[in-house]
Amino acid sequence: MARHTDTIAALATPAGTAALATIRISGPDTMRIAREALGTEPRDRVATHCDYAERGGSVADDVVATVFAGPRSYTGEDTLEISCHGSPFIAQKILADLLARGCRPAGPGEFTQRAFLNGRMDLSQAEAVMDLINARSERSLAAARQVLRGALGRHMAELVDGILGVLATVEAQIDFPDEDLPPEDRGRLEERVSAVLAGARRMLATERTGTLLREGITTVILGEPNAGKSSLLNRLVGSDRAIVSPEPGTTRDFIEVRVNVGPHGLRLVDTAGLNPDATGIESIGIAKTLEIAARADLFILVMDATRPTPPLPDALVESITASNTLVVLNKADLLTERERSAAVPMRGFRSVTVSALNGDGFGPLLAELATLADGLQTTVGEERIAINVRHAHFLAEARSCLEDALSKIKNQEPAELLASELRGALGALGEISGKVDNERMLDQLFASFCIGK
Repeated sequence: MARHTDTIAALATPAGTAALATIRISGPDTMRIAREALGTEPRDRVATHCDYAERGGSVADDVVATVFAGPRSYTGEDTLEISCHGSPFIAQKILADLLARGCRPAGPGEFTQRAFLNGRMDLSQAEAVMDLINARSERSLAAARQVLRGALGRHMAELVDGILGVLATVEAQIDFPDEDLPPEDRGRLEERVSAVLAGARRMLATERTGTLLREGITTVILGEPNAGKSSLLNRLVGSDRAIVSPEPGTTRDFIEVRVNVGPHGLRLVDTAGLNPDATGIESIGIAKTLEIAARADLFILVMDATRPTPPLPDALVESITASNTLVVLNKADLLTERERSAAVPMRGFRSVTVSALNGDGFGPLLAELATLADGLQTTVGEERIAINVRHAHFLAEARSCLEDALSKIKNQEPAELLASELRGALGALGEISGKVDNERMLDQLFASFCIGK
């Protein structure tokens, strides 16, 4: 277990004027500083209203201070949280005084890094702290919360336990070949390794979900010029984000904006109209549309309900499917009831009839978008676990080792080679939880955190 000889301090709330500001302190000198600055012996986990006295004796502010004695604290060390008035001047005065009393400015993510090093959380939980802070939708928040509560760690532990069980059997055969041990059952070993491999593959399948939750679901709005794409975007955003004009081809470049649709975070991209006769700068805009569409997750295909269904460019036909596309018949305010009920734009595709002008039909549109977004995301049982790129890298490494182990079992290769592959899988999974010491990786990971966390 790590021990630190210094005490760190940092502002834990954003810089700027607010009602309150919070300063965090962690380390071996925390209790001494609390007694000196607060003039009292704070009780563990009890909020204390008192004056904060600077070293010269003047009162910086009246504060509410809470001590969390280690190891039952966020960092595993003695910690102190000081809540003062939200004047940047007051917060900086208190922070400067803490540094004068022997604290060191905390680096990015250093409080969470100490929590990890002191065994308060594993590495996947530490990463989930940052995901929680950056969450922009209900789904991303729920996924981060589940990982923070140990869901990913539990699944990794199950995989590790499965490998250890197989490895124990294999190494017993290696180390004690002459003992009275049960004969090696390669068929049973194959079953056990296959079960662990299936678990690793299930976890790997959530990588795309993790990307969608963290970055947002890229949702491209397509359609011919003047179909109402920009009006649709403005209606979804709730403000005039895009220029709307009766003149076709107004949008020459793409416009991107984030919105929440139900529990999902979407990155809406309004693109240039698909005009087969475009020239000059308009044709450049359409080329950009096709480029963006190639990496989209969802499509909103906007059609003018008063016009015949236009043909799609060949480059889009393969990308657009019933599982990733919502067809939106716009300008419903210009249709009769009979025309509305008869409108069937693309058979087999989800479709809604709306009016971007007055908002008619946007309730069903949002519901259909949320349903499509649901279909993009993978769960592990009932848990919404979203691995990140680092997790995926080591899971893929573990999968490769397990696949090689299966091959060696089937080909009756020596047990020593099988054990080597199993140990490789264990090492890769250990990188995910942080059980394997990798100082450089840890430094890079925590450097992405904000100061004070």
